[in-house]
Amino acid sequence: MSPPVAPAGWSRWLVPPAALSVHLSIGQAYAWSVFKPPLESALGLSGTQSALPFQLGIVMLGLSAAFGGTLVERNGPRWAMTVALICFSSGFLLSSLGAATEQYWLIVLGYGFVGGIGLGIGYISPVSTLIKWFPDRPGMATGIAIMGFGGGALIASPWSAQMLESFGSDSSGIALAFLVHGLSYAVFMLLGVLLVRVPRTEKPVENAPSVLEGPQVSAKSAVRTPQFWCLWVVLCMNVTAGIGILEKAAPMIVDFFKETSTPVSVSAAAGFVALLSAANMAGRIGWSSTSDLIGRKNIYRVYLGVGAVMYGTIALFGDSSKPLFILCALVILSFYGGGFATIPAYLKDLFGTYQVGAIHGRLLTAWSTAGVLGPLIVNWIADRQEEAGKSGSDLYTTSFLIMIGLLVVGFVANELVRPVDPRHHIPAPKEAVDVAARQQPESA
Repeated sequence: MSPPVAPAGWSRWLVPPAALSVHLSIGQAYAWSVFKPPLESALGLSGTQSALPFQLGIVMLGLSAAFGGTLVERNGPRWAMTVALICFSSGFLLSSLGAATEQYWLIVLGYGFVGGIGLGIGYISPVSTLIKWFPDRPGMATGIAIMGFGGGALIASPWSAQMLESFGSDSSGIALAFLVHGLSYAVFMLLGVLLVRVPRTEKPVENAPSVLEGPQVSAKSAVRTPQFWCLWVVLCMNVTAGIGILEKAAPMIVDFFKETSTPVSVSAAAGFVALLSAANMAGRIGWSSTSDLIGRKNIYRVYLGVGAVMYGTIALFGDSSKPLFILCALVILSFYGGGFATIPAYLKDLFGTYQVGAIHGRLLTAWSTAGVLGPLIVNWIADRQEEAGKSGSDLYTTSFLIMIGLLVVGFVANELVRPVDPRHHIPAPKEAVDVAARQQPESA
């Protein structure tokens, strides 16, 4: 499938909606916590077990992005979006079969493994293309697209809760909800497949820098630099801290205020998940756009430093005030989303646009690691604390203190980032020939 090249006069503002149609769909992953309690009840699972499909999905996201990044660069965004559509929708259909037959392993295989491949390929499918369309505002451009991934749960969370209420929260009701998700997202993602285009030239907008401007580094060389691994640690620590709250958001807020005079209902907990999704989404466009003004390193100082303060506030005072708990969680999730949206622009600043999509894909293995670490830390410690007879906020205090330590590690790694040594740069003449060859107009 050849990358569809934009005809003369094509508006670059048509590309972000194409990216959003894919990212809003695969962003459903952030609403997984809505399915956790029904699955635990219907299939007799523990909190750790019910988190496994989500964890595996994030692992496969990182792995498929890493191994498929070069293919995405070579085959273009339409190919990538098509693969993402097939895998993500098929994952839901397999999960539906698993729920209907009460075969937990099918849900893990479908949502986690097959759907996770769709997550990874879909996630990186528009990034390189957007940076090439918006060389003047890379942070804003990637923020618009990746905003959709963060905002997916804003739609999926109440929608899923309503389906479970209508269909029932037993295995057959869960199966039907999974089926509707799979078919609906296939149609919505198809819009992106049909709409996406790549630019005809290296300078798609007047008075903007060329995509070839600045140092250019290949993906193979990038992974050999300390800058890549510093950013790997930065992303891993930031994601671990955020995903620990997000994956268990609904049961967590219920636990925090269960023994108070203002307990949280199941429907209100689903609303809290939607609020977190809104913060996640707003952070992706707001903080990443801010990074175009103040720089990538400075914005990550905010994400990691202020994030640690927010976690400390929840650990110490979260159960004493519901507004304080919600506010701190919203700030943490805005930084979590902002970190995802800013990292492609940070990579572009350091390594150029030559193979930024492939480099981004390799960096997302940090997300795979965090997808295991975050939920494992929070769920495992909560299960152990519950076995020890503890309840309420005491289930999470230890894990929150661990998150503070991880954010400090990420802060230090960010401080160590320096410009890439010129010996890793691709010679300008060869680079120009390679890019020009790749961008010759092809039939859509």
